Amino acid sequence: MTTQATSAAREASPAPASSPSLSMGRVALTVNDLDRVADFYERAVGLHRLRRDGETAQLGAGNTVLLELRRDASARRRSPREAGLFHTAFLLPARADLGRWLMHAAQERVPLVGASDHAVSEALYLTDPEGNGIEIYADRPRDSWTWHDGLVHMSTEALDLPDLAASAGQGRWTGFPEGARVGHVHLQVGAIGPAEEFYTGTLGFDITARYPGGSFFAADGYHHHLATNIWNSRGAGPRSYPSTGLAEVEIRQRSPATPPRTELADPWGTAIALIGEAVTSG
Repeated sequence: MTTQATSAAREASPAPASSPSLSMGRVALTVNDLDRVADFYERAVGLHRLRRDGETAQLGAGNTVLLELRRDASARRRSPREAGLFHTAFLLPARADLGRWLMHAAQERVPLVGASDHAVSEALYLTDPEGNGIEIYADRPRDSWTWHDGLVHMSTEALDLPDLAASAGQGRWTGFPEGARVGHVHLQVGAIGPAEEFYTGTLGFDITARYPGGSFFAADGYHHHLATNIWNSRGAGPRSYPSTGLAEVEIRQRSPATPPRTELADPWGTAIALIGEAVTSG
């Protein structure tokens, strides 16, 4: 693409909201072994323990809960070919934070299952002890994203790991910094058409990108808050509970017309909670 064409495509990108109307809230997982999984998210991932009792653990950054683990020792172990979670994606505030996390993973021998440059972001992938996917990523500057006809360019290229590690500088990884959040949640579904109907029609997201077998959804000019794919789950039916895996995804909305909490489910039974946040006038 020429410089002129690239510039034109970027100028056509949706303007980010000065005060975003939507963000991802906490993700809840059902697990068989609460102690083991909670320890992994603290030690390997770097989330901080905020609250813990015999049945649940809440972990996050600062005072914000990003992940809730719910113990159900008798729940059947979810198959990787079922609908449900593909990965929870934790967004770090800066590239240097991602570089520090990479150095931490190398020192602690945290096994990675992938590392990708997506043009809009740089991402590292791993899996928790019960098979739940995790992405840890940092966004590239918004003015470097390329849009055309309402769709953002995303790709999957090899990530320059030495350059990312160098971005860490002299800083040490001390766990998720304040400001880290759930950037997006990627789901497995049984079919793309019904997924697009639900996430655009019922929830009102825009489609921002399409891959073969996958669709990406967002609001406020972001590259994606949610994604759905059929790469492992083509033809999957409704989820059967109780099972391990994704229990609920929160989506937080800033609108005076949004109820405090609305509970929905996508066509495969994945629970979506819309959390209304009051908008105060200046």
